[in-house]
Amino acid sequence: MNVKEIREELFQMQDCGYRDFQAKLIPTINPEMLIGVRTPELRQFAKTLAKKGHADLFLQELPHQYFDENQLHAFLISDIKDFGLCMSKLTEFLPYVDNWATCDQMSPKVFRKHRLKLLGHIREWISSDQTYVVRFAAGMLMEHFLDDDFDPAYPELVAGVRSEEYYVNMMRAWYFATALAKQYDEVLPFIEERRLDVWTHNKAIQKAVESRRITPDQKAYLKTKKVKR
Repeated sequence: MNVKEIREELFQMQDCGYRDFQAKLIPTINPEMLIGVRTPELRQFAKTLAKKGHADLFLQELPHQYFDENQLHAFLISDIKDFGLCMSKLTEFLPYVDNWATCDQMSPKVFRKHRLKLLGHIREWISSDQTYVVRFAAGMLMEHFLDDDFDPAYPELVAGVRSEEYYVNMMRAWYFATALAKQYDEVLPFIEERRLDVWTHNKAIQKAVESRRITPDQKAYLKTKKVKR
């Protein structure tokens, strides 16, 4: 199955109502570049392509024209079982990621078994000047390094990012809200000492207060740390 045939398959799965819904959620994407394939169908299609041996050709075709093709690309990468191959394909693709959905929904399963190797790449990505490369790095730190593998040096990496990009700082806020839920005592000093820019600081507190994993007492205290502009 070639790239043209894959695109035709995607259009056969098109849901115009879902396409219009997505257009509101992902304002950075031109609505004309949305086909409107629902995520479960895209994930299943990715598995089918990989099983039939059609994934390699598609992964070589960059850049893609449609958002849904980028989503399919992300799901194919997420299912690659060899760490080296996965990282190679991810490195090729990351510069073409142009929206929060593709960035956040790309989560290679193989990373769980290779966290030490992954960490070196995260350190490189988080210093990038590309919005979604930085966002992906922070997302991987949030997903893989807030539990048993946590180290106070990791939130330092996220705190050290300086960006005016909304989608970078929203991920940074999400990271710190999740970090407060999982490593409260270790991460609280970043809030108390105002280690973040004001917008990210306040957004992290807002998201933490909305979390069910934060205790009522912790929420009450965090509210006192909001910075008035």
